Amino acid sequence: MVMVAFHIAIIAASNYLVQLPFTLFGFHTTWGAFSFPFIFLATDLTVRLFGKGPARTIILRVMFPALLVSYVVSVIFPRGSFAGIEALGEWNLFVARIAVASFLAYVLGQLLDVQVFDRLRQWAWWVAPVCSTILGNLADTFAFFATAFYNSPDPFMAQHWVEIAAVDYAIKLGISLLFFLPLYGLLLAWLTRRLVVWTGQDDAAPRTA
Repeated sequence: MVMVAFHIAIIAASNYLVQLPFTLFGFHTTWGAFSFPFIFLATDLTVRLFGKGPARTIILRVMFPALLVSYVVSVIFPRGSFAGIEALGEWNLFVARIAVASFLAYVLGQLLDVQVFDRLRQWAWWVAPVCSTILGNLADTFAFFATAFYNSPDPFMAQHWVEIAAVDYAIKLGISLLFFLPLYGLLLAWLTRRLVVWTGQDDAAPRTA
């Protein structure tokens, strides 16, 4: 349940932050690029330590609550501004597209991440998280922006969504490889030691799903 709550919290934060665009070195992106890599870190650690079965279970438990949370957060905080609880009384198609996009992107990106990671988990410790991050984030990012902002009523996002998605993806990769990959290695070593202590087994990380 802790991992489920963590995933939902990151999705909620990302749906708020993705509505806040800014310019980085002349390119348009959003603050959501800095929050979502946390989910891939958590998923990769779950697959490494417990196998793809538990990781998929987390995804299934998260995806529908996340759809609701995504809509609620985006309605109450349109474009980053607080609109009040009463905003929920009116159906918002623009926000609904963002929520559905978040739902599709999360499921597609996470399932791909789990599958790639599980296939490569026997290699050196860094190979699986690098490859799964590259492919999972690619699927997640472009699925989200295409679904949410293609022909969007928001003229800025409709015009710049491809550029924003590309820059968003590049930022996610940079953050993941520079910061989250080392963090993954440290957490993996620490959690593996703790599991050995808790279980009394020399190899606490299962080799099969």
